[in-house]
Amino acid sequence: MRELIIAFGLFLFIEGILYAIFPSKMKNILKKLDLVKDSQLRTGGLVFAVLGFIIIYYIKEII
Repeated sequence: MRELIIAFGLFLFIEGILYAIFPSKMKNILKKLDLVKDSQLRTGGLVFAVLGFIIIYYIKEII
């Protein structure tokens, strides 16, 4: 559980830094997100979720 909280904090930190350093670029990226189809977003999200799960599983097995 502790690792999950640390991972969530790291996610928020990285997101916050990106918005703080590149606010106009982030707004442009979010505007372009409307052009992407829902199925493409869903597929990309699933790919990243599975990849993240594999990384976490692999790291947990080493430790």
